[in-house]
Amino acid sequence: MVEQSKLSIDRTSVELFAGGGGLAMAVERAGFRPLLFNEFAKRACETLVENKADRYELDAGTPPIPEVGDRPPLIEGDVSKVDFDYLKDRVDVLAGGPPCQPFSLGGVAKGDGDERNGFPHMFRAIRDMSPKAVICENVRGLLRPSFMPYFRYIERELSLPFVERREGDSWTDHNEVLQELLSTGNVDPSQGYEVRHYPVNAADYGVPQIRNRVIIVAFRKNLNADWDLFEEMVAPRFSEASLYEAMNSGEYWERHPEVSAEIRERVMERVPHHVAKPLGGGETLPWRTLRDAIKGINGLPTLPPIEHLDRQERKVGGFVDHIGWPDARIYPGHTPNELDRPAKTVKAGVHGVPGGESVMLLDDGTHRYMTVRETARVMTFPDEWKLAGPRGEKMRQLGNAVPVLLGQAFAGAVAAVLDKAELVR
Repeated sequence: MVEQSKLSIDRTSVELFAGGGGLAMAVERAGFRPLLFNEFAKRACETLVENKADRYELDAGTPPIPEVGDRPPLIEGDVSKVDFDYLKDRVDVLAGGPPCQPFSLGGVAKGDGDERNGFPHMFRAIRDMSPKAVICENVRGLLRPSFMPYFRYIERELSLPFVERREGDSWTDHNEVLQELLSTGNVDPSQGYEVRHYPVNAADYGVPQIRNRVIIVAFRKNLNADWDLFEEMVAPRFSEASLYEAMNSGEYWERHPEVSAEIRERVMERVPHHVAKPLGGGETLPWRTLRDAIKGINGLPTLPPIEHLDRQERKVGGFVDHIGWPDARIYPGHTPNELDRPAKTVKAGVHGVPGGESVMLLDDGTHRYMTVRETARVMTFPDEWKLAGPRGEKMRQLGNAVPVLLGQAFAGAVAAVLDKAELVR
């Protein structure tokens, strides 16, 4: 694995649609200093203020540019009303997860015709700031055949963000203009971007959760980005096959000596004994499981068991948001999370009937709702990150977030490419 180089460069970032802060944490961990956040949802804004940002009113004029060590400003409100001109040529990476409802099955999937489509706002921010790189995360639904023509349009629009869509033009009209310009190559390198997208499963990046998403990355053309370096750094490092191997060898169970022989035997009945190696032939680490998350990964301590399902806050072992919740149900088609698999996709819970995503099956055969803290663990949020609002709002923020370890893998690779671009100049 190529390590990110360490240059004495003050790397900066801006994040739109910041939500509860998953991608914000990831980008900052990769070495970028945040200059600005924007978010609309009230509770998510409260979370950002509680942890790392200072609220700045939309009508208060241009926010201050924070110095090293300062808390960045958070503009709460409609992104369409935010002026980014003051950040021109000051931003290394613009990051964000534009609202995914226009492209998700649960959100009716209206795509370009949905006013919640956040991509036009990302493109305006790029025109205003001209960042060196862009990171977008979104649902895998963007890659469905029915949306693929529009997704290709998004990529072309990101390639040429300064070529604006004329008033009255449809997206297909604009798409034809962009296609023509890209085919001729007659584009100012300082105003064009090289764009690639990556379908990912967060479990392949050390996240104890099955979460299929698409990551879109762009570098400004005049940087001559080293895509080989980038793709080497974002290659998956974890696999299901390695989890099965670790279970068969006993290595997995050595991490969980508290699990009885009877339970191990029950789990192993469903584990294949002959496991195909991941494509590519490289060594991978085992997928992390829900049991791993509760036990603690990356130095986190073990979460205590839940003994009461009464909605009462108890600071057991110093943990917050680790509260038992009653009335969990499982039924055909809505099965719970299993401890010895990665958790199911954490969802925002704003539509439809939950499919067991927040219910877990325990070793004794009973089941219960996952606590907010357990859910935060499978999103790889640190325990000290405080989420604002009642339980439902906290779970909504987690379901809308980018898992920190997934975001960090891509933000770290962006940082390394930018460092190399500086070195070769």
